[in-house]
Amino acid sequence: MKKKLTYIAIAVGICIVIGILSGFATQSSVNTWYTGLNKPGFNPPNWLFAPVWTVLYIMMGVAAGIVWAKGFYHLWVKTALYHFGFQLLLNAAWSIVFFGLREPFWALMVIITLLILILLTIRWFRVVSKVAALLMVPYLLWVCFATALNYKIWELN
Repeated sequence: MKKKLTYIAIAVGICIVIGILSGFATQSSVNTWYTGLNKPGFNPPNWLFAPVWTVLYIMMGVAAGIVWAKGFYHLWVKTALYHFGFQLLLNAAWSIVFFGLREPFWALMVIITLLILILLTIRWFRVVSKVAALLMVPYLLWVCFATALNYKIWELN
């Protein structure tokens, strides 16, 4: 049990660090460029994003830690964690492309790819742990919402 909690703590820490780094890219434009964009009526208030992402990064880390604790030597665990790592990198890349580079169209391309990788990650997590797969579902749903939001922002601007 201690080993599992250690893996979970490390994975949560990695996810939180990625979130913080993504936040730097976001902060570069959220109070300037982003405020001037036309947004759809379903755009949530800016204050909502940080708490939602914090909870999601924690859930993602717990899920990854559960999978990791099953043994990295196992091919299915490795495959699941590789998918997780790639989607986590794309998650960070989205913030850089959308907020850092101010490119909503290219960010849309990134987030669509991210959605595919999240689905693959959930599939592989399910092979290893159904609980881990379920912990990823809120993230998938939020990224689906973020994809629609990204699309509408690109379309309106």
